[in-house]
This record gives sequence, C-alpha cells and structure tokens, in this order.
Amino acid sequence: MSEERIVERDGGMVSGADFDWVGDGVGATPTERNQLRLRVDVIVPLAATIRQIELVSLDGSPLPPFTAGAHINLKLPGDLSRSYSLTNGPGVTDRYIIGVNRDAASRGGSAYLNEELKVGDVLPVDPPHNTFHLIDDAEQSAFFAGGIGITPILAMIRKLEALGKPWVLHYAARDRQSAAFLPELEALEAKGPGRVNLHFDAEAGRVMPLLKIASTIPKAAHLYCCGPGKMIETFRASAGWRPEDNVHIEHFAGSKSKPTMAFDIELKRRGMTFHVPLGETMLDVLLRNDVYVSHSCKEGVCGSCETRVLEGVPEHMDNVLSPRERASNEVVMVCCSGCSSGKLVLDL
Repeated sequence: MSEERIVERDGGMVSGADFDWVGDGVGATPTERNQLRLRVDVIVPLAATIRQIELVSLDGSPLPPFTAGAHINLKLPGDLSRSYSLTNGPGVTDRYIIGVNRDAASRGGSAYLNEELKVGDVLPVDPPHNTFHLIDDAEQSAFFAGGIGITPILAMIRKLEALGKPWVLHYAARDRQSAAFLPELEALEAKGPGRVNLHFDAEAGRVMPLLKIASTIPKAAHLYCCGPGKMIETFRASAGWRPEDNVHIEHFAGSKSKPTMAFDIELKRRGMTFHVPLGETMLDVLLRNDVYVSHSCKEGVCGSCETRVLEGVPEHMDNVLSPRERASNEVVMVCCSGCSSGKLVLDL
C-alpha cells in the first residue's frame, strides 16, 4: 500500500424514511424483525490489510445504543454472517464503525468486505451485542491486543479516556504496516507517556513477552485481551492467580471442541422434544424442525444464540461464557455446546 491514505465517502443523500427493520412483515423470524439496514458511508484504509468501514442508517435516524466492547453481525452475500467489534468512542453515536482485517484464510467474509464492498452498499446488520464488557469504574485497566484485536479495546480506551480513568495498553503486531490506529495511539501516548506500549515482532525479533508484562500489573486491576489464539492462551496462563471477575477475554475464533455424546432437548414453552445426534448441534436440529433461534457465527463466539437452561447440565463448548457462568449452568450456546446429563430443558 502506498503512503497516501484514500478515503471513500458517500456524499449523496437518501430520501424518504428508509431506516427500516428488515422483515417487518408476516413470517419474519425474530432476528429478521430486529435487523437494521445500514448503508456504507465511509471506507478508510488503516493498514496493509485492514479497512475501516462506517455504517449509517438510510435516513439519518439514530442507531441503537451500545457499550464499549460490543460487536455487530453483518449479513453478507452467500448466506454469510460475520461479527465485527465496534470501535466507536462515546461521542460517536450516528454510525457504527468497524475495522476489518483481510484474513489470508478468509472463508468469504473479510475477503468480501476488503475487496468488494463499496460506499453506498446496504447491508442487513443485527443490533449490537456485548460479550466483552468494560468495567469502567475499575481502579486500573490493562489491555493486551494482538493485530486486529485492537478494535474492541480501542472502543474501551476511548471510553476510559473520556471518563478520565487510568489505563495502559500493550499492543502487538507483526510489523508497523499491519498495525491499525497507530496515529491515534501515538497521540494518546503523547498525552500520557507510558500508557501505550507498542510491540512489533519484526523489529523486536520475538513476540511480545506477555507473561513478563502481566506479572507487573497489580492484582486489583482489570485485564482485557483480544488477539490470536496463542496470545490468548498465554494471557490465560498469566492470569490464573487473579480474581476471575477481573479477567476479560474476546476470541477471534470458536472453540475446536465438540460435544461428546448424543442427547435430547425439550422446548418447555413449545411442548416439543427433539433428539440431537452425535455430530450435530442443537441449532442444527432446531432449524431443521423450523424452530428459529437467533444465531450468527455458529462457532460459540458471538453469543447471539445464548439460551436459558431450565433443567439439565450443559457441556459448554463456547468461547463466550466465563468459568462462573459455565458453572451456573443457567445458559447455553446452542450453536456449539452439548449436554452431559442426557437431556436439556430449554426456555424455548
């Protein structure tokens, strides 16, 4: 990519009240009734393989509010649904802003958004959902980000900066060309030296020494991590001695674990029971029997399919619930998790 920054912006006006919910008519599924139709207003190249995409309502109407750490699910051609974190600071409420990295192993989502999406395109979008909450009254907040994992963390930093709360960031990338938001991060560092710590593997000749860094952060601090799998594994290892509620993780990909047995599910409100064979998911069975449950990633990452458990013991396979939430057995992600008690009774 050249040094020149090219910004695409939609300067046209859209007439009429076109800010609609998709599928308002008879027969729409619950998710369709809540979907937004948003227009691509601005596209900005942020790094060698990263685009910033700004989405607005079709008629300028306000968008549903959200909190720092939230994500939205975009519905893309080919029946794809992909989740992307919102980077908005607290003062930006008229648009949703995401950063999308062109994954070399893309299954279609990031490739489409980086190579085919253009200003003026309209996409169905689920309202924001948050599984990576910021504790904005913490005594201290420490953030660890890897690559495009900076996106939800940037929203959190912007929020804390607006509140005047203390924070520190450790951001790792392969090299400067693959890192996003560097000008803003460098400006924040200039305002408060020592808060922004950048690590580039190519320059340092090694990966960021996360274990060593984390050991210097006070036990009372709240720690957040979003990045590739190996980074998250190291972060987990560094945080085992901390209070569980002080450790927050956002995953890029779903768990590779699968349910280990077949089981039954009873839908309490519908008075229906189905068998879930080994090798299938609850979501597979529900959709095949015309029982619609909100869903997106199908990998236990986005949290869209969270369902309340009335009876039974789930075999949790998601990357959303905390250890405490898993132990409570109050909810389950039906897209990926199983059952260790033979039967689950769901609030459906």
